[in-house]
Amino acid sequence: MVETTVLEVTAADLEQLATGMNLMWALTVTFLIFFMHAGFAMLEAGQVRSKNVANQLTKNMLTWAIGIFVFFVIGMGISNNVGAVLGGGESTPLTMFGEGSFDWAMWLFSAVFAMTAATIVSGAVAGRAKLRAYVTYTFLLAAVIYPVVAAMVWYAPGGEPILASLGFADFAGGMVVHGVGGIAGLTAAWILGSRIDKYNEDGSINIIPGHSMTFAVLGTLILCFGWFGFNVGTAATVINPETFELADFDYVGSVAMVTALGMGLGALGASTVSLVMNGKVDTLYVANGMLAGLVGVTGPTDLITPMGAIAIGFIAGAQLPIVFKFVEQRLKIDDVCAVFPVHGSAGMLGLLIYPLWSIEGTAIGGGLVAGGILSIEASAFAPQFIGVAVITVWTVLATAAIWGAFRAVGQARVTPEHERDGLDVAEHGVDTYPEFGKPDLAADGGRAVSDDVIRADGGEPNDGQIKMVTAIVRPDRLGAVKKALAEAGAPSLTVTNVSGRGSQPAKKGQWRGEEYTVDLHQKVKIECVVADIPADEVVDAIRKGANTGEPGDGKIFVTPVERAVQIRTGKTDTDAV
Repeated sequence: MVETTVLEVTAADLEQLATGMNLMWALTVTFLIFFMHAGFAMLEAGQVRSKNVANQLTKNMLTWAIGIFVFFVIGMGISNNVGAVLGGGESTPLTMFGEGSFDWAMWLFSAVFAMTAATIVSGAVAGRAKLRAYVTYTFLLAAVIYPVVAAMVWYAPGGEPILASLGFADFAGGMVVHGVGGIAGLTAAWILGSRIDKYNEDGSINIIPGHSMTFAVLGTLILCFGWFGFNVGTAATVINPETFELADFDYVGSVAMVTALGMGLGALGASTVSLVMNGKVDTLYVANGMLAGLVGVTGPTDLITPMGAIAIGFIAGAQLPIVFKFVEQRLKIDDVCAVFPVHGSAGMLGLLIYPLWSIEGTAIGGGLVAGGILSIEASAFAPQFIGVAVITVWTVLATAAIWGAFRAVGQARVTPEHERDGLDVAEHGVDTYPEFGKPDLAADGGRAVSDDVIRADGGEPNDGQIKMVTAIVRPDRLGAVKKALAEAGAPSLTVTNVSGRGSQPAKKGQWRGEEYTVDLHQKVKIECVVADIPADEVVDAIRKGANTGEPGDGKIFVTPVERAVQIRTGKTDTDAV
């Protein structure tokens, strides 16, 4: 006889199960959003010059390190208290962040949103902002600027956030996070001024390309991956612990679909406008367009139809090249990583026009798809315009005050000398690429010519003189040249990265749709001093390794060396070499 056991499941058991599921989901998407910092780091590093890469990476790491501490100690408490005061709630302790495990997880969820807003700013001020100024601004943004915005829209313990009470809707931070970051970045870049040599005296623009399109695209795709945590994760409650029914997950599929559509259509919108404006589909515009499309649908992601995601995503991507050119050419603001058109104007746009495609019928205006154009009500747009305007004014004033103060005391911007040398060395004392042009093959191996070789000419190499062989070659041929020199018995050499102009024709480059002339080509200068090895053999070895048969292979020069001294031993001339 088989006995069966019936387990009694109490309401308390179900509540614990629901809480556990909610906690697991909340932490999973929180970790996914944190990973977006890797995307921001790669995206920004790719769009700056190689001499500023370490500075961008450092700023991204310090944004998290400082911001998370400040948001824990001050920021969350400021949000709760400001929200309570403005929304008619109850004040809380300044550092209040909850008392239970789920409350703590939701605090961390709030914190990664705040850090996203902070890190956006670093891309706008790249290449010229002092690290101490940026770090201080990050402190204040995490402590006050972002918390006040979040308080007006999301947080009001015991009451209702003041902008939300007016009908302003921002589900996942299209304006609270991305709009704040984009607007703050534009304001800071305006206060700082443009990079050296960005604008000429007549107002014309010099294109300053970033150093790695690969990094920029990799960063974009990492951000797109993390964005599913950003948008879909905002549907944070899986199961209602009290009723054990679906909570936010009742509409999570729609949020995921809208996010994916916005991402794709943003890339298509930017591609289309880039093709019309420049005759080419610019790679960086495609990457930035994906992000702009995501930002566009982030605010109303729970309130729009799939057709709304298609329309808003496409428009957000399409405005990117137009707004970027306006900022760069008309406003003369040097927004290095295009943070305003990607995060600022795209976030504003999505929230301002979403009622055209709302899923909630005539309650908020119907929409072109849901209710027809005749059902649109002016009242559906008014709260959105008010909310966007209030957040914009607050962010501009607070950011301008902080960066303006830095500028007034001479602490906003590095010196011209440091800017020209690069912030990697000036601010951090490091070189991101210390072995730029690193060869594919190491050539460390000894002399190929033994001391007892019988020379056919019966005399001394180079007539007993010291020769300097200098070659200008393509960077990609360095490995082959080093191998050839090792085989010729001349492993000692000096390599320098140079740029120059010779018989190789100029080329046209493109950066965000703008063409620029490349008439100084990247080359490698190889210097080899020889005494007991014939210079002609060294020349032949370099030609063997560097020759591709195409214009621009370079040139070789042989010059006499008057004197040589070995520092360690004091040996001179041929003995020194």
